[in-house]
Amino acid sequence: MILTELRLENLRNITTLELAPAPGCNLLTGANGAGKTSILEAIYVLSHGRSFRPGRNEVLVRSGAARANAFGIVQTATGTTRLGLQLEDGRWSGRVDGVAPPSLAALLRHCAVVCFEPGSHAVISGASSERRRLLDWGVFHVEPDFAETARRYRRVLRQRNAALREGSGDAELDAWDEELVLAAGPLAAARARYLNRLAPRLARLLDGYLPELGSSALRIRSGWSSDADLASTLVESRNVDRQRGHTSRGPHRADWMLTFAKLPRREQLSRGQEKLCAIACVLAQAQLYEEDHGEWPIVVLDDLPSELDQAHQSTTLESLRAVSQVFIASTEIPAVLQREPAGFRRFHVEQGQIRTLL
Repeated sequence: MILTELRLENLRNITTLELAPAPGCNLLTGANGAGKTSILEAIYVLSHGRSFRPGRNEVLVRSGAARANAFGIVQTATGTTRLGLQLEDGRWSGRVDGVAPPSLAALLRHCAVVCFEPGSHAVISGASSERRRLLDWGVFHVEPDFAETARRYRRVLRQRNAALREGSGDAELDAWDEELVLAAGPLAAARARYLNRLAPRLARLLDGYLPELGSSALRIRSGWSSDADLASTLVESRNVDRQRGHTSRGPHRADWMLTFAKLPRREQLSRGQEKLCAIACVLAQAQLYEEDHGEWPIVVLDDLPSELDQAHQSTTLESLRAVSQVFIASTEIPAVLQREPAGFRRFHVEQGQIRTLL
């Protein structure tokens, strides 16, 4: 998978920008605040429909502008697709080859981007929502029905929560519990299948990044006790749910965790080790995508030199040799890239503008 063209309007500090990336490695250099990360952010948006940076969608729109636009041409083994996204009033809308898709998910399926950036360690140390988001992106690209499965579950969950807040009786809640259990089964099963396939690939990468921690294991928590089924759990937690006004158990509370033979508690990892776990998760997802689709996703790496030491930068780039296209943002040329015989395409970014250097 290759992005052959990127055009941006009114995104962050960018007024207008056009980029023609090359296959292989594309390096974006420039001072802090020049707009490098905003370009990577736009590439990520074409795949995820949101930024990898925290904050409301509205902050993506350049100050004084009414809307932001991102347009990309994506080339895959099956053909070329033109993707357009517009952000207005905090909501994304899009077009695929000039036609409005039935849903945003239908657009996002055409572009796959995995990303490692300064906040990626949160997938290890942050809230469970970060890990669910990473997991669900992977499932979305290997399970054709997953978007609809997740949408159905969210719809039933909202309805049960509304019934809790309205003080509905047991009979009505019994009906919503039944619907929630039916919607939860396929969602939980799809996540479990994906993690079971991801686990051995992730373990091999972690053996290379963190051999001193011993063998790793990837475990999923379904969102309710493994000693009970979801139906009985919902009944048992009903009084608590009524008090809180929301459903406290279910796949929306799911989580996964990494453990190591010599460091069983996630909280004992250093910040550097968290980053290495995060990059391993990103690369494992890229590998699994390639196995299912016959081509690699686009890989985005923001501020790589400050996030990984040179030895682990080299390990990462070695793992990416087969990837069709990589984007790296840095204030200067990383030393490990200077030693690359295959070279790279370099762009310089300054005050939201970009020019090709080589």
